[in-house]
Amino acid sequence: MPDSQPGPPDGVTAHATALLLRGARLTDGRAVDVRLSGGRIEAVGTAGSLTAPGASLDLDGHLLLPAPAEPHAHSDTALSAVTSGGPVPYDPEDIQRRATEAALLQVGHGATTLRTHVRIGDAHELVAMEAVLQARRSLRGLGDLTVVAVPRLLTGVAGADGLAMLRDAVKMGAGVVGGCPDLDPDPTGYVESVLTVAAEHGCPVDLHTDGGDPARLARLAAMAGGLRPGVSIGPCAGLSRLPSDATGRAADQLAAAGVTVVCLPQGGCGGVDQRGVAPVRVLRAAGVRVAAGSGAVRDMANPVGRGDPLEAAYLLASQGGLRATDAYESVSTAAREAMRLPEVRVEAGFPAELIAVRGDRLEGVLSLAYSRIVIHRGRVVARTNAVREYCDSAVAVSLDLPRQGRQGRPETRP
Repeated sequence: MPDSQPGPPDGVTAHATALLLRGARLTDGRAVDVRLSGGRIEAVGTAGSLTAPGASLDLDGHLLLPAPAEPHAHSDTALSAVTSGGPVPYDPEDIQRRATEAALLQVGHGATTLRTHVRIGDAHELVAMEAVLQARRSLRGLGDLTVVAVPRLLTGVAGADGLAMLRDAVKMGAGVVGGCPDLDPDPTGYVESVLTVAAEHGCPVDLHTDGGDPARLARLAAMAGGLRPGVSIGPCAGLSRLPSDATGRAADQLAAAGVTVVCLPQGGCGGVDQRGVAPVRVLRAAGVRVAAGSGAVRDMANPVGRGDPLEAAYLLASQGGLRATDAYESVSTAAREAMRLPEVRVEAGFPAELIAVRGDRLEGVLSLAYSRIVIHRGRVVARTNAVREYCDSAVAVSLDLPRQGRQGRPETRP
């Protein structure tokens, strides 16, 4: 049974938060009604079989899926790409505004839970951490945001302040410890320091690494093996540039250590300089859990980043050679596992973290994911409606081509 999840706010009855999803299509082809209550899926039945005391939502023509999760965002630098070449604004108000806007953008795409890396230390110390934590509070009820504290240096004399600040960041509310060992003069010492702080506070670990140094990756896997509650690394694009035998050995070592790899199909991020995508099929074949994240969202590392998990799945299918089901799993089930979130299925008893996308098959949804309805804790939190019209086109009418027409608001009260 999935872990418990917060119920409705104080003073709100389960009936007031109940929602009936009518006529949704599942990936196995069934058309179903789904009743939500108290942030969970209460019942699933054949289309037309269920009733509910609250609101209803007509999902005819939509595929209903577990909502994606975002395992690798950068909220402190999001939406900061500038054409003037000037420095990124780093005052608290600007960071909070951009972090909130970027999170809402990703919630609108369907990611109801996000993990964001936030830089700490140097001249800005904990300013960005405080701003992103404030953004997290303002997003309450719309989506959940977990913060990864990312210090620049952790070893030597210069790293002493970074290590103290990392501990302070965890006390402030950072739920994960991370960083980029590739940028420290002593990468192994950096990883040791992160693992020590994680063990002290019982936190997961999420590290940036290119993965292009097999010996360094082997040491990381050896140190991380057995750490609970878990270690993720990414984007590991360097693994794809290694000889095939070296890539295979690294994949086996990561699988044995239980390390998750988070790849970034939509582009890179500020944590590493190299571009490319990790060898997802090789890693999966070795038994490595592979999740897919967005990375940069319109910052200097990727000024056109969309932060769209369905696009990440599309790219893994179209460019990475994964089946559509496996590609979507990388942004949903695998991403949630990497973030230590309870499993979501469209079955009674599971968390009501869902996305309905116009379409009837997963392949079509990943290809043309225009219209979406996002459900977080049993409540609709975002809608995107797309309309395609062929003006004065007799051909479209005569051939009965599929079109997306204007339909009335689907939510009704009984």
